[in-house]
Amino acid sequence: MTDAGQKDIEFAYVNDLVGDYDESEFDVRMRGWMIRAMEPWMPATGTCLQMGCYKGDLTVLLEERFGRVDVVDAAERFLQVTRSRLKNPGTFHQTLFEDFVTDKRYDAVFLVHVLEHVVDPVETLAGIGRLLSPGGRAFVVVPNGHAASRRIAVAMGLIDHCTALTPSDVKHGHRRTYVLDTLESDARKAGLTVAHRGGIFFKPLANFQFDTLFGSEVMSDAYLEGCFQLGFTYPDLTASVFVVLERR
Repeated sequence: MTDAGQKDIEFAYVNDLVGDYDESEFDVRMRGWMIRAMEPWMPATGTCLQMGCYKGDLTVLLEERFGRVDVVDAAERFLQVTRSRLKNPGTFHQTLFEDFVTDKRYDAVFLVHVLEHVVDPVETLAGIGRLLSPGGRAFVVVPNGHAASRRIAVAMGLIDHCTALTPSDVKHGHRRTYVLDTLESDARKAGLTVAHRGGIFFKPLANFQFDTLFGSEVMSDAYLEGCFQLGFTYPDLTASVFVVLERR
């Protein structure tokens, strides 16, 4: 995205979307499962950047691990909420990812449930590659179009195909729906090496169904742990898919 007018429109669009986001307990719980799934590839210490923070649920977990997290987000409200939740806030940047420039390099960069929103995902990933320190890694997570819950929705006739944009997707500003292969393809087009790919949490139900059942005997901790573990066996059927990326 090079046109200044287009950038202004995108900046305003992102900030307008803030009021359309609704909180899902399933999404909040997913943050912890994401950390667990990607932890084997994370550095124990080092510099950390989060690109896209929402309300800081993941940022808090990253701060616990890295001690300090720098954050980039175009939405002023999300930056304010996230900063208020941190014990030791890093540097916060309110800008589009395409405009983010810094001399600092990072050992870990996190882009979680963001790539499906951006105008140019390959450009965004290429920019992340330039931010990595030697040996640094990027952790990119997106909602999975092949999740079991989406496959069931297709069979029910609720959506035409697994990667179709649902009304909820459009409401939250999604521009595309990824699966593992298309996520990996965009990473390679951006000139990055895929060190690992996987899925997070086998997902047989829609978010609202999980939210309805949380706290009941039906949705026990043991059941949720079983779904998390099954994600390693059936990554194509998980709630989210991820890639661990390195510079070539």
